[in-house]
Amino acid sequence: MWSGQPHPDEGHPPPLETVPVSWKGCRESPGGPAESPAGEEAQGEDSPTAAQLDVLRLRSSSMEIREKGSEFLKEELHKAQKELQLKDEECERLSKVREQLEQELEELTASLFEEAHRMVREANMKQAASEKQLKEARGKVDTTLFAEFQAWRESPTLDKTCPFLERVYREDVGPCLDFTMQELSALVRAAVEDNTLTIEPVASQTLPAVKVAAVECGSTNTCALSGLARACRHRIRLGDSESHYYISPSSRARWSRCFGRSRGCGRRCHWPSSASSPRRRRAWPRPGGEL
Repeated sequence: MWSGQPHPDEGHPPPLETVPVSWKGCRESPGGPAESPAGEEAQGEDSPTAAQLDVLRLRSSSMEIREKGSEFLKEELHKAQKELQLKDEECERLSKVREQLEQELEELTASLFEEAHRMVREANMKQAASEKQLKEARGKVDTTLFAEFQAWRESPTLDKTCPFLERVYREDVGPCLDFTMQELSALVRAAVEDNTLTIEPVASQTLPAVKVAAVECGSTNTCALSGLARACRHRIRLGDSESHYYISPSSRARWSRCFGRSRGCGRRCHWPSSASSPRRRRAWPRPGGEL
């Protein structure tokens, strides 16, 4: 029976031999001397070396420097962007100011050109009108009379035989001073030529009766030159004669119209132009007066 059963030691390793171990020694030094090198090797693998720590420190410091540099660069970039924005706004404002100034300059230039063109146009129109008037005036001038006048201007004289003065007396002075009383008219004309005619106004109020050395010729209601019954407001005196002749306003106006001035009361009397003269006054020099 026991012969058919396998041997218990067949196919199995031989049993380990038991080694007696002291319990006290294992308790005092746990792990034993055989386990100490293995523990140190495992500890060496888990903890980094000093070189690795230095590398880590350098890496961390470089990262900090990089981060700070990046922040600084970002701040500088932000400042630069703000400055560029302000400069862009200033450039835009200056561009608008320049455009406005250019527009105002163009408007001012245009207005100046328009004003200059207007002034030139007005000057041309005035010149054309003056030339036209001059041409018309030259067409109306009597060439013979103008030649006589130029000859008289070159050699001024009061001689009545001068062609120009002879024409003046014949065409202007004679008809204007052709009064009814021919003799008195000739005397008055001679007094005017000699600058010895005195004309003075007649007092409007009646003066008290006094003895007067002068001789009154005529009355205050009759003109001594025309012989017409008119209210006489002036009287004339010829040279140093004591005789006075009363003249009407129309006769005085004809004299002033022709000669313009006479000597009155020891001084020059300027007579205003009067429209009551029957003839139109011509632009002739006044005999006996200024040229």
